[in-house]
Amino acid sequence: MRIGFFDSGIGGISVLNEAVKHFPKEDFLYYADTRNVPYGTKTKEEVNKHVQAAVEDILKEEVKALVIACNTATSISINKLRSIYDIPIIGMEPAAKPAIKLSSSMDKRVLVFATDLTLKELKYRKLITRIDKDSIVDPLPLPELVEFCEDLNFNWDELSAYFRTKLEGFDLNQYGTVVLGCTHFPYYKPILKEVLPSHIQLIDGGKGTVERLSTLLKEKSLLSDNGTNNISFKCSNGDRNYMLKMRNALNVLQNELNKPKRKHLK
Repeated sequence: MRIGFFDSGIGGISVLNEAVKHFPKEDFLYYADTRNVPYGTKTKEEVNKHVQAAVEDILKEEVKALVIACNTATSISINKLRSIYDIPIIGMEPAAKPAIKLSSSMDKRVLVFATDLTLKELKYRKLITRIDKDSIVDPLPLPELVEFCEDLNFNWDELSAYFRTKLEGFDLNQYGTVVLGCTHFPYYKPILKEVLPSHIQLIDGGKGTVERLSTLLKEKSLLSDNGTNNISFKCSNGDRNYMLKMRNALNVLQNELNKPKRKHLK
């Protein structure tokens, strides 16, 4: 049986990429809700409805665990999903806790990049209230970045200008870490490393999520020893071109963006 990964679009492939490296003997299904992408600009009720329908579709396949590789879907729907289904369901949350620990040790602040909806959600606010005792976390919504990523827009100059504009009001010398609070955002790590001061570290929740997945699979004796690292792609509107885009997006993470080039990877 396979491990399922779900997102509204190609963002969750950044988490899938971590899992493929971590589990060489597992097979994977990646499902994108292309009929309703993006989630970050929709209402809570709309997202709940779309997530529920997508998960029902995913569970028609043979999956032994499901990763909700979307911060917005996690913050809105994860508790309801766990109350309905009996397979392990792992969610995402902005990796604010390790960022706060690291920034505090440097006497610096934390900047959280996320979608508008994630930042407005009660789950996120409760998390920050619980762990940000010294009030050093600042939010920055970047909804346009999801659309750039969905278009496979990695034009170095265009994106550098976008980030510089969004960061104009911040004294970056005050910050020690930037949290990439949306699974679409890790695609832009190489560009951000050029834009941000060298002392700022980028943190995302991908590795932590995969480690949690590994723990649950071990606890429930669900680890495979005969998989081949095969990856299947599926999307809610059945668009074959989008399924090709998903494979291209995985290739970008595995190859192209590890070798920064000033070009538009289309």
